Amino acid sequence: MNQIQKSDEFDLEAIRQKIWQESAAVRDSEAPPASESVPLNAFARQIAEQFRQTSYTPNLLIGQLRLLEFLALLAIGMGIHAWYNPWQSPFSPLTLLFMLIGAGAAVLFLHVMDTYQVQALRASFKTLPKVMSAWGIAFGLIALALFLLKSGGDHSRLWFVAWFVTGAVYLTVERSLVSYGVRHWARNGTMERRAVIVGGGQPAKDLIRALEQQPENDIRICGIFDDRNETRSPSMVAGYPKLGTVAELVEFARLARIDMLIISLPLSAEARILQLLKKLWVLPLDIRLAAHANKLRFRPRAYSKVGAVPMLDIFDRPIRDWDSVAKRIFDVTFSLIALALLWPIMLGAALAVKLTSKGPIIFMQKRHGFNNEIINVFKFRSMYTEMSDPTARNAVTKNDPRVTPVGRFIRKTSIDELPQIFNVLRGDLSLVGPRPHAVLAQTHDRLYVDVVEGYFARHRVKPGVTGWAQINGWRGEVDNDDKIKFRTAYDLYYIENWSLLLDLKILFLTPFRLLNTENAY
Repeated sequence: MNQIQKSDEFDLEAIRQKIWQESAAVRDSEAPPASESVPLNAFARQIAEQFRQTSYTPNLLIGQLRLLEFLALLAIGMGIHAWYNPWQSPFSPLTLLFMLIGAGAAVLFLHVMDTYQVQALRASFKTLPKVMSAWGIAFGLIALALFLLKSGGDHSRLWFVAWFVTGAVYLTVERSLVSYGVRHWARNGTMERRAVIVGGGQPAKDLIRALEQQPENDIRICGIFDDRNETRSPSMVAGYPKLGTVAELVEFARLARIDMLIISLPLSAEARILQLLKKLWVLPLDIRLAAHANKLRFRPRAYSKVGAVPMLDIFDRPIRDWDSVAKRIFDVTFSLIALALLWPIMLGAALAVKLTSKGPIIFMQKRHGFNNEIINVFKFRSMYTEMSDPTARNAVTKNDPRVTPVGRFIRKTSIDELPQIFNVLRGDLSLVGPRPHAVLAQTHDRLYVDVVEGYFARHRVKPGVTGWAQINGWRGEVDNDDKIKFRTAYDLYYIENWSLLLDLKILFLTPFRLLNTENAY
């Protein structure tokens, strides 16, 4: 980061690469890394409990509103057409195409005219002229298309005008209701971005004042964290309390539903910024660097803004907003398909487990889930009940006497993992993601977090039944440090390169890669 002081541009990618390189240097060293968080003080824990409920992000609201307006305008057009022509045959393909184009064009122009911004949704009457203009332009395009295709005589002008008028009335009423809803949700905290400021003193005070002056500010500051003592960083900044150190922030962010970390430090403090980022990048949050007080010029694509306050985008939360919705739909759809195809195998495995050894059919194990939360993962029991190890402190080895004959088979074929489909339907797991590890899983008497620097970064997304590491051969016993390091590296690659196509590829390859049972005991 030394080039920051010599150049008028700030290379965020250089920061990310430097974090990875220095973290890799720690991973490759002999000294074990320190724990990534420390217990919270009582006051900070009390504050965190107040933010346990998930907030409703503006991006999700805007996406749902786009979909609602498209479907509503389409339904209005179809309804008026059906009412005007009750004895006619169903819509012709051309008529249906025009209605689809009209509704889609309206949403497109509403987006182009910035009527889907939170500020615009709050002030519905101010943006009403833009909304009507977008709806009018969409209709103008349909009229032009009808004229050019010489099919205007095939469509009723009364239906055409009635659709436009009814759609305009609908948009006016709906936008008024949405405006009321947005203001109400902003007041009661349902729709807000919760933020924590890292760094205290005057820079933090200036940042808070700048945010408070924004009329359309959706940021709710939950507290301040700083490693410096009260001489350099007061316990109260602009009315907000300092809740603890950066090490405590890691635990705070896991307890509370925080959306954003804002680092309030000058760019001249490059060494300290890098040190902070190496600790904080493991969290599933947006990490921003406040840029309102810096004199340097920045690349436009690096900016995000809260009102007029510029922020530099350092890290983004992976699989967020509509990506998370798409992934959830993917999970539920393919889980139901898997149940429909695999229920005979699951029934056979359940009977085999029950008839060959005493004890329950299903074994539950506590593992790390999303954001390091503890979840109960289901498996077919593969060990003798009296020898079972719920903590997984002692990994299963080759010819392990604790494993039953049936258990040995279902572990090698991964049939014991099939009940995790129900974890997916419950929302604890995803079909594809980093495999969840038991809370006390270890290698050579060292917990995984003490072996791999940044280990908890793999918990920035929901864990999966199968994953990128597993289809690349990293499954089974973890009997040395390199195996967990490589697994974590593959997991982090998956998180940084996620897409639905990658999930589909992993899901498709999983049955074939399971044929390799060399390391599965």
